[in-house]
Amino acid sequence: MQDLALKDLLYKIADDELILGHRNSEWTGIGPMLEEDIAFSSMAQDKLGHSLAFYTLLHELGEGDPDTVAFMRNADQFHNCQLVELPIGEYDFSLIRHFLFDNAELLRFEALSQSSHEEVAKIAAKLKGEIKYHVLHANTMVKQLGTATQDSISRLQQSLEYALPFALGIFEPSTYEQELIDTGIYIGEAALQAQWQERISAVLAKTSLKQPDWASLQPVYGGRYGQHTQHLQPLLDEMAEVFKIDPTAEW
Repeated sequence: MQDLALKDLLYKIADDELILGHRNSEWTGIGPMLEEDIAFSSMAQDKLGHSLAFYTLLHELGEGDPDTVAFMRNADQFHNCQLVELPIGEYDFSLIRHFLFDNAELLRFEALSQSSHEEVAKIAAKLKGEIKYHVLHANTMVKQLGTATQDSISRLQQSLEYALPFALGIFEPSTYEQELIDTGIYIGEAALQAQWQERISAVLAKTSLKQPDWASLQPVYGGRYGQHTQHLQPLLDEMAEVFKIDPTAEW
């Protein structure tokens, strides 16, 4: 049972990183300014590397090899939250998604660096250093644009209100939630969400953006167990196009 709980946790982390990595890569060459083009491209590369680390650990636990797992599953076999699969939209939406997701991911990796599972703790401790820079970038840009012009504030506010229910889906409880907590593998989604809400609120307090009414938000769940938007399967088809031509090829 513990192996099932651990795999459930690892799949959702790896799938989140893979899908958001590909979404962020779509800004390459079209960013609103050169610095942001480079920033999103760099973060995309980091996230793909993070996904590989967790897919590799899954392979060591008996799952398929990383390329097969990443490129040969259909949408209903993916465990990512719906937030990461949404199209990049305008820059304000991608920035808000980056802000909401990476703050959660940093807290997740900080918690997992204390995991009772030695290999998980080792990977999380290594990767959280990279995520810190993602969070620094996100928080800086949200503070700057969230206090700039009425237009930038309005755009961020609209994207924040749209993205927040999807962001709460990051913390969809696992079927094995209590076992993960009891064995010390992970602190659990409720504890992580509480930390995240404090972190998000503290950043927003330094802007002109309105604070969310957390109690009134309805989380968008389902992604962790195969329920996805219409946007995921086309993205997966695009991602796997080259790999499916010859899965045995060496690149």
